[in-house]
Amino acid sequence: MAGLWKLPIVYVCENNLYGMGTSNERHSHNTKFYSRGDLHPGFKIDGQNVLAVRETMKMAGAYAIENGPMLIEFDTYRYHGHSMSDPGTTYRTKEEIADIRTGRDPIEIVRKMLLGEGWAEATELKDYEKMVRRQIDEDVEKIMKDPYPGPEELYTDIAVNNSEHYVRGVEHKMTYHNP
Repeated sequence: MAGLWKLPIVYVCENNLYGMGTSNERHSHNTKFYSRGDLHPGFKIDGQNVLAVRETMKMAGAYAIENGPMLIEFDTYRYHGHSMSDPGTTYRTKEEIADIRTGRDPIEIVRKMLLGEGWAEATELKDYEKMVRRQIDEDVEKIMKDPYPGPEELYTDIAVNNSEHYVRGVEHKMTYHNP
């Protein structure tokens, strides 16, 4: 339908190389997920490179607005297991994980780019990292002290009542039930 109606949609497949406890090659005959869009154009990018992702999404958004759907496969990596019951160590080695951390970690990719291009100094990045960590700690502390949201918040910012926008089959008036 998206292709038929030329909807401005960018489909993203985050491929972290492993499903629940197994590699892509063991659970999928076609691991070129970007090619599964049938008649939609699709391609694969390095989802670990934040600048590549940003530029790709700008291009893909402009394309979709003009031409309709597009499918992008982001080649990423999941460092940990999929859940509490999946430690993530039975189907890959510790060396594989360490190699990704040193060679393809998104933060390290950006750090190397900033330093390599002379866009920042190592001390600036270290100071910025400390500031961000401090800010996160402060935000977490504030959040932990905030009151728990009530049930009336369940539908906040989901739809606009009395809006001129129309969504087929959706009633704009949201209600909630207090248990």
